[in-house]
Amino acid sequence: MSKTVAEMTTEELKEMVDELIDAKLTALLGDPDESLGLRESLHERLEAQQAAVAQGERGEPLDAVIKRLGLT
Repeated sequence: MSKTVAEMTTEELKEMVDELIDAKLTALLGDPDESLGLRESLHERLEAQQAAVAQGERGEPLDAVIKRLGLT
């Protein structure tokens, strides 16, 4: 259910304005973390997950997900 500004508390209005400003700044300036690299531990974990999926140990093929969800 949506509220009008008049129905919002001061804290709710402040939170909404903060979110709008953050979204607008990100849209205008881009993601400040975009150029940062991944920690080595995270990089290794992602590679391990990718290998597990390639070996059929994890995950579900995209085509199967699309069919299961009826997105074709």
